[in-house]
Amino acid sequence: MTGTLARSDATRSTSAPRRAWLGLGVLILPVLLVSMDMSVLYLAMPTLTAHLDPSATEQLWILDIYGFMIAGLLITMGNLGDRIGRRNILLAGAAIFGIASAVAAFAPSPEVLIAARALMGIGGATLLPSSLALISSLFPRDRDRTMAIGIWTAFFAGGSAMGPIIGGVLLHHFWWGSVFLINAPVVLVLLVFGPLLLPEHKSAGRGPLDLVSVALSIGGILPVVYAIKHFAAEGVDAYAVVIGLIGLALLVAFIRRQKTLAEPLLDLGLFRRGLFSVAVGSSTVGMLALAGMSYLTSVYLQSVTGRDALQAALLGIPMAIVVFAYSMGGGRIGHLLGVRSAFVVSSIAAAIGNLMLLGVGVHGGIGWYIAGSVVAGAGLGTMFTLVSEVAVSSVPSERAGSAVGISETSFELGNGLGLALLGSLAALVFRNGGDFAPTLGETIARAGDNAELVESARTAFVNGMHVATTAGAVLLLGMALVAAFAKRDATTR
Repeated sequence: MTGTLARSDATRSTSAPRRAWLGLGVLILPVLLVSMDMSVLYLAMPTLTAHLDPSATEQLWILDIYGFMIAGLLITMGNLGDRIGRRNILLAGAAIFGIASAVAAFAPSPEVLIAARALMGIGGATLLPSSLALISSLFPRDRDRTMAIGIWTAFFAGGSAMGPIIGGVLLHHFWWGSVFLINAPVVLVLLVFGPLLLPEHKSAGRGPLDLVSVALSIGGILPVVYAIKHFAAEGVDAYAVVIGLIGLALLVAFIRRQKTLAEPLLDLGLFRRGLFSVAVGSSTVGMLALAGMSYLTSVYLQSVTGRDALQAALLGIPMAIVVFAYSMGGGRIGHLLGVRSAFVVSSIAAAIGNLMLLGVGVHGGIGWYIAGSVVAGAGLGTMFTLVSEVAVSSVPSERAGSAVGISETSFELGNGLGLALLGSLAALVFRNGGDFAPTLGETIARAGDNAELVESARTAFVNGMHVATTAGAVLLLGMALVAAFAKRDATTR
């Protein structure tokens, strides 16, 4: 990673103009929106469930559809921004995101909320790759760009950690829709100041998007995800198997088509670079573990320990601070240890944090929760900054949008898979623990004065949380081994 982490004397003595840093401030806004909306519903789900009465399947779709729409579209939107202009697509996506947020805030039914979340995902898919790729235009010098990426990643990772906290404060004072309506003023600021402070950047000579590849990528991801969710929620049946196989077939066709195109939607050559593959794998597994842990511990703090949304949110502040701080310093850690070694160390730290949650119980262990989330946050904050640096530095500036689209897709896919796989694994253990309703909240609501049933249900949920977070730790340790022994290339340290 000499192109990103090595610093020449000339580079050290210069700094970007104030206008560039103001532009970075504008770029942070969409990052906060998208990352907060990944996690803001974790604490809102109990309140939302009481008002809209969604089924267990609808609850999963309310949580998941946003991330999966982003995952399905990020590569496309990154490539599209390279062609039609990154600022143009950023502002268009912000408008879509704002409108969809207003619809979600006042959704009268679970179906409308799911549709609004899907539309938010479409808008959000334009925001992440264009905002990170624009950093290459604003900060051409390595030293400034590394600092800017650290700040961008800190707000991305920190926003995800802050989502439940902000949601808890809003839920304490307002109705559940306020967690979406808060997006409106942020979008307005972005639409006003974006055209004034952000440069337009588009690649000359790029051909049109291959629409067949676009259709294959989206058509492949969503059926596979649906099949996974269906298996976990309702068991294996022929219908879900067929849907999953169709999705896999479309993804195979997508990969094969990319090998034949002069300008592929997904540049497979990037994955032959050992460090890029490690970065994509780390972001997927890291977000998977983080999403599963965040969702399950949010439910635990409310439905098991009996805290309200605000009290649960306040307990998340230590992790949010640590994620933010280590995201800011991730570039320096990579420079000190070497990028490959930093990936190994950060993955191990995140795994240890997940395993520390085994100390959490039905009637105690909050200290273990805080300590475990802090240790995991240090590892994940470092990891996510390294991923962003590798993505931006892996290709020339004119193709940054497409490369960033790949890395951000891995973030979003990991987030969705964390909820679908780890959340469903915990639910499976919970359901096998007794004759309960589909969720812990429903079981407690229906139990009435049956204290024994409530205690049994809470114990089963904690057991499921332990199994799921341990599974996340195992995946993180596996990723550490991959990072340690992955094929080295000329720029890998």
